[in-house]
This record gives sequence, structure tokens and C-alpha cells, in this order.
Amino acid sequence: METALKVNGLVQTELNLSIEDFQNVTDAYQVVDITTLMPGREGQAITLEGLLALCQPSAEAQFLGLHGTLDDFHASIPLAAVRERGLIQYAKNGQALDVKAGGPFRFLIPDHAACNTDDIDECANVKFLDHIEFTAERGFDNRPEDEDEHAALHAHENTEN
Repeated sequence: METALKVNGLVQTELNLSIEDFQNVTDAYQVVDITTLMPGREGQAITLEGLLALCQPSAEAQFLGLHGTLDDFHASIPLAAVRERGLIQYAKNGQALDVKAGGPFRFLIPDHAACNTDDIDECANVKFLDHIEFTAERGFDNRPEDEDEHAALHAHENTEN
């Protein structure tokens, strides 16, 4: 069974995007080598602007809900803060992004600190992404709320790897 990224909410066009759909997005929105934007990361992505062109969110859509079912991780972030820098990684070395690399898809924010908002942190880079939802108000978000929770989350991740 092929994995798809579900995109819904306050959009003109709901989507279920496969790796082939991502590969067919116009070159203007393709990032052929993520390393150029995020040293140390490898793979291919489209820009968030490319996704926006496909689904056409309404003017009421102010938040981006990022959902990873595999690890039950959810983030709701202001769309305006990431609109110009967000990426959706769909492949590594031209192949579908595997779970060991955070697949089926990953939401990445190069230089997330430059977004200048407390809502955007390292945990807004969501792995195991399988659903993006556009909402008018902040949606479900279970990211760590303090440094202790953040450290515990990453300690748990390190024991699984």
C-alpha cells in the first residue's frame, strides 16, 4: 500500500499526496537537495508554498496542524510564520522517505529560530507526518511545554534509535 499525505481543513482542494505527486510538483517549488538549506540533512522536498499552490487554503486558514500518527505527535503552528520557509520532505536519495528517516513525510523549518515566534521551535519539525490540516484557530498540539518535557521527549527518542 502506498503512503499518502492527507491535506484538508480550510482548503479549496483536499489532497492525498503520494511520492509521485510530490515528484510532479513544478520545479519552482522543488528542493532537490535539502542540504543546501539544512546542512546535515539529506533528501528532496517541496516548499510549503508549493503545497499551498496545490490545496489553496482560504483566507481564514491561520494555523497549520501537523500530525504524525505513528508517534501520536501533533503541532499547531501559525501559517504566516512558516509560509516562506517550511518544507515537506518526501524522499531521500530519490526514494520514498522511510520510517527510519522520519517518513512517510517530514515537515521541516530551516532556521526555525528566525521565525521569531515562541510557537515555532525545534519540535515544529514534525517527523512521521501523514496529515496536514489548515485551521482558523490553534488546533491540537501536544509538543512539550517546558524544558523538562522537551528533554524527556528526546531522551525517549534516543532510547528507541
